[in-house]
Amino acid sequence: MSNSNIKNKIWKPKEKPEISCVNTLIEELGAPRLIANILCQRGIDTPEKVKKFYNPRVSDLYDPFLMKDMDKAIERIQDATEKKEGVLIFGDYDVDGTTSVALAYSFFRDKFEQIEYYIPDRYKEGYGISKQGIDYAKENGLSLIIALDCGIRSVELIDYANSLNIDFIICDHHLPGDEIPDAIAVLDPKRSDCEYPFKELAGCGIGLKLAQAYCQVNDLDDREYLQYLDFTALSIASDIVPIVDENRILAYYGLRIINEQPRIGIRKLIEVSVNKPKLGIGDLVFYLGPRINAAGRMDDAKSAVKMLIANNDEEAMQFAKELETQNAHRKTVDAKITADLQEIVSNNPDLLKRKTLVFYKEDWHKGVVGIAASRAIELYYRPTIILTKSGDVLAGSARSIPGFDIHEALHQCKDHLLQFGGHKYAAGMTLELSSLEGLRESFEKVGEEQLTNEMLTPKVHYDAQMDVNDIDETLLKSIQKMEPFGPGNMTPVFRSIELSDNGTGKIIGQTKEHLRLNIKQNSGQIAAVGFGMANKLEAIKKADSFEACFQINENVFNGYRSIQLMLKDIRITNGT
Repeated sequence: MSNSNIKNKIWKPKEKPEISCVNTLIEELGAPRLIANILCQRGIDTPEKVKKFYNPRVSDLYDPFLMKDMDKAIERIQDATEKKEGVLIFGDYDVDGTTSVALAYSFFRDKFEQIEYYIPDRYKEGYGISKQGIDYAKENGLSLIIALDCGIRSVELIDYANSLNIDFIICDHHLPGDEIPDAIAVLDPKRSDCEYPFKELAGCGIGLKLAQAYCQVNDLDDREYLQYLDFTALSIASDIVPIVDENRILAYYGLRIINEQPRIGIRKLIEVSVNKPKLGIGDLVFYLGPRINAAGRMDDAKSAVKMLIANNDEEAMQFAKELETQNAHRKTVDAKITADLQEIVSNNPDLLKRKTLVFYKEDWHKGVVGIAASRAIELYYRPTIILTKSGDVLAGSARSIPGFDIHEALHQCKDHLLQFGGHKYAAGMTLELSSLEGLRESFEKVGEEQLTNEMLTPKVHYDAQMDVNDIDETLLKSIQKMEPFGPGNMTPVFRSIELSDNGTGKIIGQTKEHLRLNIKQNSGQIAAVGFGMANKLEAIKKADSFEACFQINENVFNGYRSIQLMLKDIRITNGT
């Protein structure tokens, strides 16, 4: 998505590491200097840490009983199995929620005589634990609810469940409120009184730790829970949690399962969507995740769970095709809302003098407003709230930029809100229509107090400066060994100067938004692609030279492998 509404990006080199650290990795491990620099920049600064980084081990997963209330959770589950109680697996409607439900339901299915799962309807029930879900459990004789990826703030609803003699085990990873729900067990590493050593598990990761604990207590083979690492990898990728520490182990082995022994549902989803021989975290984020999410956005998230737990090809393909259709519909709706946003700003250019943006239209699709808020960040690069009508109130999503905690900002606007929740980069809320202008002005006031002009300028952080001539197969393989990439271990970005186009640069893609170049530097030449950079081609052709920030990728086309640069930004340095 090319855009001229935001300022030119600021290029910032990452801080140079201690030379002694770099030399140690070179001398003791034989690491290439460029890679040693990157590892030391990321705090992987001893030979021991490097070995652990490159060789994640399942045996390094933490003891699940380090998590507060895990003993209580397992004791209650053991009691329920002995007494043959009915159990309800309850989860959110996004990727983290549906994979959590698929994991817990699949793991416990043969351990309870009666087990069901429940995903709330986004439009009728909203996010998180719902009264309807609790009533469903009561009506169906299910006396224990295991809630995943939600529940940490559901104090009143847990009290309601207690009044019906229904127990809750909460497995959540969101920030707690001032009060912890009165559940049998509340598993959440972000609890202030929880000493679990890793705080950034996704909701599905909490579910996996519950399964791990159950296996330990009942002397079951580790494979009983490790077989679900593919679900955990999907949740880690889609929920954008840091891929470090325990998450790196879970993502590493989860990707291995997806690539080497994918379960039927995931295999069919790959066939209808990306159909690549090997997937990385980025493919989960951009291909599989959106299709699983589309079920809950456009219709019923249960179809995503049914696909994930399917045990025959026909059933799995049926649900995979259903998700593909829903995702296509989602894209159409998304494009319409994005066009509406651009029209609103075009008709009201003074909006871009503000430090925050709040948009509202009553007919926007509630399931897509979060994506639309992310689109607005791409277009205008300022904290954004997108709202639509939902019954008698407004409901919406907020997205932010680095350095501005959207959850804390909404906390400061809470007098105008009915409900809100989320984290520093993304949040959701409901409010009365009469509170819209109050929210808009209060949100802007917070923005004016906290946001500087530099914060409102997007940045490209690069790891090192290098020559195109130094890019070869050996360097590519060294970078690929650092996978899986994601927050906390991002794909390395490099900067090169004094570049030129060999004359074959062209605009590509169905929408004519993207750029393909063959970049020259001295005697070297390499192919490059820039998504959303079509508007830079004319300037590149006129320029004597330019510089670029890029990632180094492997391109596979019709069985032919080549090295390709993925451009992050281009800056003209000489020419008209």
